[in-house]
Amino acid sequence: MGINKSRVEPIVFHTFNGLLMIFIAIVTLYPFLNTLAVSFNAGTDTIRGGIYLWPREWTTQNYRAVFAGGTIFAAFWISVARTVLGTVLSLFLTSMLAYTLSRKDYILRKPITIIVVMTMYFSAGLIPTYFLIKDLHLLNNFLVYIIPGLISAFNMIVIRTYIQTLPEGLIESAKIDGAGDFRTFMSIILPLCQPVLATVALFIAVGQWNSWFDTFLYASSKQNLSTLQYELMKLLSSSMNTNSSPSVASGADMGQARNLVTPVSIRAAITIVAALPILVVYPFLQKYFVHGLQLGSVKE
Repeated sequence: MGINKSRVEPIVFHTFNGLLMIFIAIVTLYPFLNTLAVSFNAGTDTIRGGIYLWPREWTTQNYRAVFAGGTIFAAFWISVARTVLGTVLSLFLTSMLAYTLSRKDYILRKPITIIVVMTMYFSAGLIPTYFLIKDLHLLNNFLVYIIPGLISAFNMIVIRTYIQTLPEGLIESAKIDGAGDFRTFMSIILPLCQPVLATVALFIAVGQWNSWFDTFLYASSKQNLSTLQYELMKLLSSSMNTNSSPSVASGADMGQARNLVTPVSIRAAITIVAALPILVVYPFLQKYFVHGLQLGSVKE
């Protein structure tokens, strides 16, 4: 009996496809797992090298060094507050602007769109931006984390493109029933835009969570406004400046850690601490995120 190609080809394809996906998964996960292993390995032992997926000498001293100063916890809640408020407000206002500019009957649609898009290509620069923030009395103010990023031109274009794919009849029927623009936006547009809103929300949240340069520029003189990323950046900078010493920690309660933490090990612990919250949130948005990335990829 001859071999049936119609049965063999799918088996070969799925086998190859499965092996390829496993390889990609390993290549993708290895850097994170290696960093995790280094973060739980004794710093002095890490200098020897050879740490791959499992710590050779288990320790939590690297994480104790990160949290030793006591400022990390307060900075963590500032980062959470700016991420939540910044994401919610930016998403709401950007989607409102996107809905407005998606309406063909709005006579200022084109000039406003051009002005918004121009901000993607032209910027006044760092110094004029600093003086603008100063004139707005936002220096050493929590609102400096929120107001400058309320509207994003790129996110507006993404949301507007998705809104334009929605059936126009839904909006017309709402207007026939007496709904105004705001009621239509809240009751019809927002519920239908969940995939793109979740995608954009993830973009905004990651940007807010990872941001530290605005803290350095506008709020570095107020410790109670310091963010997690800024505190970790300072700790990382101090570790890089102490290459001659195996310790990057300070304080009496960290005396025992002076011979246990190194720049490499502390850097790994900082990376895990900074990335963990986003890794926890991402699985809940993955379904919408994947769908949102496919926007515009198929034309019907």
